[in-house]
Amino acid sequence: MKIIIVGCGKVGLTLTEQLVSEGHDITLIDSDNESLEKAVALFDVQGICGNGTSFMTLQEAGIKDADLLIAVTDEDEKNLLCCLIAKKAGNPGTIARVRNPEYNREISFIKEELGLSMALNPELTCAKEIEGIIKNPEAKDVDSFFNGLSDIMRLELPTGSKLDGETLARIREVTGCNKVLVCAIRRGQEIIIPDGRTKLLGKDEIYVVLPPKEKAKFLKVIGIKEKEIQSVIIAGGGSISYYLAERLLRLGIKVKIIEQNKEKATKLSELLPTALIIHGDASDKQLLLEEGIKNMDAFISLTNFDEENILISLYANKVSDAKIITKINKITIREAIDELPVGIITSPKDTTIEHILRYVRSKEAAKGSNVENLYRLLDNKAEALEFHVTEDSDATNITLFDLKLKKNLIICNIHRDNEVIVPSGQDSIKKGDTVVVVTTNLGLKSLDDILDK
Repeated sequence: MKIIIVGCGKVGLTLTEQLVSEGHDITLIDSDNESLEKAVALFDVQGICGNGTSFMTLQEAGIKDADLLIAVTDEDEKNLLCCLIAKKAGNPGTIARVRNPEYNREISFIKEELGLSMALNPELTCAKEIEGIIKNPEAKDVDSFFNGLSDIMRLELPTGSKLDGETLARIREVTGCNKVLVCAIRRGQEIIIPDGRTKLLGKDEIYVVLPPKEKAKFLKVIGIKEKEIQSVIIAGGGSISYYLAERLLRLGIKVKIIEQNKEKATKLSELLPTALIIHGDASDKQLLLEEGIKNMDAFISLTNFDEENILISLYANKVSDAKIITKINKITIREAIDELPVGIITSPKDTTIEHILRYVRSKEAAKGSNVENLYRLLDNKAEALEFHVTEDSDATNITLFDLKLKKNLIICNIHRDNEVIVPSGQDSIKKGDTVVVVTTNLGLKSLDDILDK
């Protein structure tokens, strides 16, 4: 696809890197010539120095032949105007990053009136992701397929668990859960897409696919205790904190937000009257102790500085048993703190890129299937994809045993006639099915891509 990206910030650059690696023709637009030149040299793409809202600049970038324009500058209004002019100039698909909470209530209207393919609010998307973790505190991460009929959970297998030392062929027999499947394992630095002969070991980080109704039973059998979160401290009072607090309060969870900026703290107290807003420095250890960090069920670091979030989370881990979630955007920092006890790492940048990649894959899919969901796993070294099968193909109507699948790929679930099937070798994929695949073969665009041709 020919894709124009407006904005050379963190999201724009990471998107460029990912989309170039998947073979797309990328043109970057930015008014900062120095940033643009660095990006062009780094990724070997075309760069246009100019204003993305300018008709002439868009023409120079080839808007008439473009399949998609993605506007991810730091200004919402500029992103929306870029998309509007792009639609008039060449009618490509358009994606705008829109971050202001004031626009969130009107986003459906804005999307329809401007003809946007997608309007993304990274902070809201990140808040929803954190909400899912808070609702499933025993997991390190949770995503859903088939409109919530099946979940994929990231867990650490306890040492001494009933599954410690067992092969995956016996997982249903041992747990009594008929629709559970382990689809990926991280063991130290090793990443494994398992089969029935794979043996689980204590301390393995495992990705488990199962229906929500089997979750409680599965966790109990493998030795993970469920604990409901009833109280949360949030460090930092930005947009993510606002969206998250609003959602947690609706769940009946007690929320405290610590914000250093007095104006922000005052505004939050007006917007969230049932939350406790504290004007103070979240890195002040004494303040955290006074606000009861030792007795909180969860602690979430959401300040604007990665380094500060890491230090606060390290302290929270030291003095409490709270579920810890840390916002980090810089890739270099994430790699450096891999072994540090900062809890679950979340990133609005990553969630934004994941949603855009999902859209791009769905639009370029081969005839016969399309990507409906995409989640990146294991530090982006693996992907979980949900394909909807619209036509018969080389991958349909053949038993899975007889399909020649790519290595490091597993078919986790098939959704057919409102039933979720954990497939065996005798099952086959049929037209109308929706199929979940987990693989380290990155960049799959259609169901046929699972085949080793």
